Amino acid sequence: MSAEDPMSPGGPGPAGAPGAPGGAADEPTEAEMRAALEEQMRHVQVGDVLLQTTVTLINLGARRLGLTGPPEERDHDQARLAIEGARALVGLLPPQEGNQLREPLSQLQIAYARGAGDPGMAAGGAPGAGVPGGPPPS
Repeated sequence: MSAEDPMSPGGPGPAGAPGAPGGAADEPTEAEMRAALEEQMRHVQVGDVLLQTTVTLINLGARRLGLTGPPEERDHDQARLAIEGARALVGLLPPQEGNQLREPLSQLQIAYARGAGDPGMAAGGAPGAGVPGGPPPS
């Protein structure tokens, strides 16, 4: 076979063949996607998901308090929910990870308390709402 032969190893091959540009073989079938997801799920640890979710909630809480991100994203109620969620999850984490997240969570709670009296806090940010839940669980 020559290099110009579409069926040769160096050629593009027929449309839809593996490696053919724009061919259907470029996209996995639904069954292949399901099998790949099942394989991933076999390796996922619940503790890893809890840790990632806790970190995400702390980061999102900081954003909703206006500590990061644009000021128009400030939302006191959303910040409170993020703090409450993180507080609930941090107690479920192994001690090493939980201890590493307690300080950022405490800082977020302090920022929330300071923002409670801020009239510039966005919708849902009722002044004087207080710190959600108090100190994080040990």
